[in-house]
Amino acid sequence: MSDTLRGLFASDPVSRHFDDAALLAAMARFEAALAAAQADAGLVPRTAAARIEAVCTAGFGPAASVAGAAAGADARADGSTHRARPAGTVAPADATDPFAPGGLAAAARRAGTLAIPFVQALTEAVGREDAEAARWVHWGATSQDVADTALALAAAAAGAELQAQLARAGDALARLADAHRTTTITGRTLLQPATPVPFGWKLACWLSPLVRSRAGLAGALEAARVLQLGGASGIRAALGGRGDAVAEALAARLGLRAPEISWHGSRDRVARLGTELALLAGAMARIGRDISLLMQGEVAEVFEPGGAGRGGSSAMPHKRNPVASMLALQAGLRAPGLVSTLLAQLPGEHERGLGTWQADWWTVGALFECAGSATAAIGEALEDLHVDADAMRANLERTGGFVYAEAVTLALAATLGRPAAQSQMERLCRDAIDRGEPLRAAIARARAASPVLAAALPEGRLDALFDPQAQRGDADAMIDGTLALWRAA
Repeated sequence: MSDTLRGLFASDPVSRHFDDAALLAAMARFEAALAAAQADAGLVPRTAAARIEAVCTAGFGPAASVAGAAAGADARADGSTHRARPAGTVAPADATDPFAPGGLAAAARRAGTLAIPFVQALTEAVGREDAEAARWVHWGATSQDVADTALALAAAAAGAELQAQLARAGDALARLADAHRTTTITGRTLLQPATPVPFGWKLACWLSPLVRSRAGLAGALEAARVLQLGGASGIRAALGGRGDAVAEALAARLGLRAPEISWHGSRDRVARLGTELALLAGAMARIGRDISLLMQGEVAEVFEPGGAGRGGSSAMPHKRNPVASMLALQAGLRAPGLVSTLLAQLPGEHERGLGTWQADWWTVGALFECAGSATAAIGEALEDLHVDADAMRANLERTGGFVYAEAVTLALAATLGRPAAQSQMERLCRDAIDRGEPLRAAIARARAASPVLAAALPEGRLDALFDPQAQRGDADAMIDGTLALWRAA
């Protein structure tokens, strides 16, 4: 599927940081900053570094993504820029443009990594202007250095967008939970009616994993915001003892952290980030699952926002499909398989693995796509979610009062003891079901026949037992605690 059509399953503010233009831009940023940092350390002539930087910020290929020198470049929120090519489009192979993605992709297939043809194209471009400067392109670095650093840059930019989307969804959910504290809905366990619960409590249950995802994602993003510069085997031997200084300067120029040791073969940071992205996609999919079930025609308790072109059917004009929920669910379905790829590469070989880290860019990008798509879709749904409290009340009443059986059992247990109370309520429920009548009618008959039951369940007590507002338990404290955690961050 083309990048353009994949927009159905992607949130552009997040996924655009992993498209072809963004990848090449990040690689160009690395090479430009590497030359400058090495010049600061006295490893590369400053004139050569300046020429490399100038070529990387010239108006061709990915260079416009670095400094915006090319005409028509659009500024991005993170300070980088990109050409005004339509989002998601891929340039074909072009003999006049050595940085055209199509040509680089074909060469990368033969080389085994995109870094080799990219560095070759950059070296040739620098050489056309300054043959001496071309000698210093990619000095002391290796292919995985540029690949991993590009991944770190993309993850940092996409992560900032994703965190904003998560905050939007969580804030909408917090407002809904606060507003629906006293709205009662039928609790459902194993897809069957259970006991009444406040809808605000149910919403707080949706919010609780987002509290943890926000903290976990922030930690994983920070851990992954790290430079890779190890050179051939990871010890920076080619940098003549000045590798630490170069790494610190390079990291500072790129807005990354310099690690304590090279991580070519240590992929835990990437796997941890991927896991947090999958957890977030799953949390959003859980919300989507519940919304879609509550939208079923037989339930009709909540609805995603409608409007022209949203949630319709090509065959059935009457339908109002849960499109946001669908997007979240498909993302949640894809994410586990993707994150398993990252976890499977942890036992890599020696100083640099074969066929492991090479999959990171595409896998992490797809996980950002899943998490971003799900979070954006659910955020939009929550901001304009229609809640039908009347339908919730009607569905609760349609249960015939059986959802209050637990409360009545506990009230009886104070007199009869738990086992006898449980047996008595089972008989009353069966009797009511057999007669096709509400539970309270069966209780009324039993009270009339048994002074013990009449004493244990006086009429006023029954009114309270069958009142959902009297069956709130600790819901308010749980809502308060969850909202406090969300709002404290």
